[in-house]
Amino acid sequence: MKISDRLLQVQEVYKTYGKGQSETAALKGITFDVLPGEFLGIMGASGSGKTTLLNCIATMLKPTSGQVLLQGENISSFRGSQLAKYRGSKIGYLFQEFELLDNLTGRENIILPLSIHGVNPQKEEALLEKLAKQFDIQEVLNKFPSQMSGGQKQRVAAARSLISNPSIVLADEPTGALDSKNAKILMEKLASTNETEETTILMVTHDANAASFCSRILFIQDGVIFHELRKKVPGETKSSFYERILTVMAQLGGGSANVL
Repeated sequence: MKISDRLLQVQEVYKTYGKGQSETAALKGITFDVLPGEFLGIMGASGSGKTTLLNCIATMLKPTSGQVLLQGENISSFRGSQLAKYRGSKIGYLFQEFELLDNLTGRENIILPLSIHGVNPQKEEALLEKLAKQFDIQEVLNKFPSQMSGGQKQRVAAARSLISNPSIVLADEPTGALDSKNAKILMEKLASTNETEETTILMVTHDANAASFCSRILFIQDGVIFHELRKKVPGETKSSFYERILTVMAQLGGGSANVL
């Protein structure tokens, strides 16, 4: 695999908090690549470092050492306008708690990233309509978040994460605030977008059902990569992959020597 084939490269990333006796290592030299069009899941127990890792990729946190490269550029070194441009055009965010603005309609929430970064939203009307159809939210485009169900809010948030045609979508526990029915609907929509549009998605989740929609999963324990699973392509069913995910999750408490 050539370096040019890799969309995202996480190289020997360490992240520590505190100093001296209170120093805590959240990430301990994590290294992996993400290919264009991949749907990668990151799993691990609370405190394993998975959210810290996501925040380093999102540039919300700066690694203590190591680097994160997107399309060959070291985003860990970005500052000022370069950082703002990266966050606004290269990354789409999908949060657990939707993070919609209550005083904006669904339509206005979706196009907000374009407005913030000076893009004429009228130019993106066709994309807006396409995303609304794709996520089945046409009927809530003119409604406020208070008039939407939880599932509708998260699908609006998903459309917002895609409106700027980002290089990668970062999803932080996107099903965490949803019931099982709406979680399944959201994941089916994201998986379809990944497959048909070749959208690259990196998702942190604790939910094995959600993770079973991924093509590959990295399991993190105590700040290091503990194990990796790849969906067997072609042929492996989602239910079979789900069972393999559960097997690894059951081993997480017992150390890497116990992983099948």
